[in-house]
Amino acid sequence: MRIGTLALLWGSGFLWIKLALTGLSPVHLTLIRCALGALTLLALAVAGRQRLPRDRATWGRLLVAAFFCNAVPFALFGIAERTVDSGVAGVMNATTPLWSVLIGAALGTERLLGAARILGLILGFAGIVVIFAPWQQSGLLSAGALSLLGAALSYAIAFAYMARKLPPNGAPMALSAAQLTTATALTAVALPLAGPAPELNLTAVLAVTILGVFGTGVTFYLNYRVLTDEGPTAAATVGYLLPVVSVALGALVLGEPLSPRIVGGMVIVLAAVALTRWKAQAPTKCSTTVPASPAVPK
Repeated sequence: MRIGTLALLWGSGFLWIKLALTGLSPVHLTLIRCALGALTLLALAVAGRQRLPRDRATWGRLLVAAFFCNAVPFALFGIAERTVDSGVAGVMNATTPLWSVLIGAALGTERLLGAARILGLILGFAGIVVIFAPWQQSGLLSAGALSLLGAALSYAIAFAYMARKLPPNGAPMALSAAQLTTATALTAVALPLAGPAPELNLTAVLAVTILGVFGTGVTFYLNYRVLTDEGPTAAATVGYLLPVVSVALGALVLGEPLSPRIVGGMVIVLAAVALTRWKAQAPTKCSTTVPASPAVPK
């Protein structure tokens, strides 16, 4: 039940982004989303008697984490969904583990990729090509496609950094609230670059509220509980459900086309992600902090 609820809340995030863009610019959407997520987690931290970090070193690390794990990918998803279907955005979000493997190989943390992981990387990027069909007019070189790939890459960079620099400190809600507060400040600095926004409407207000409170704040708490009570394997299972939820909601609610090419590309990407996790080592303390981040609208 908890895993299903988490998958629905996270997977529906791309639908809420699409609806919020009817009355908000990507930057304004990111700002409000981060602020509401921060307030939600701060309330949970107070309820759990968790204190915000007090040392400058932690806040400095949170600045980097907030940039790559919140401010940049949230804004890029908003930019992308102005032209790309929400279901496609959800599938592209699932490619984050592929980028993580590549970054791990570059940093030396993934010393032996193995045949299965190499095949997974090849299949994963083949799936991206199938989804965006570069032989069509826009394809992989469209602004929307590049924004989605940039968002997934940004998440992967953030995960690699956070696993090394932000291990659990006994106050996960407070740490995540601090991270989203930092992301709110970073996004506020970018407001002069926001550009014109559509006329604000009730749909956009409701969508960004749900996205910020439930899709960003509450989902972190649920994911943390799944990790604590059921383990990293159960939490990782949610990642395979998210693109299915986003594609289904996009088709049912927004009438987005559910073409065989999109479905086929999604299946290829999910199979590729599974291969990259083939015979993975038992999770360490640091590895459990990656899926527990509030940043990912998976």
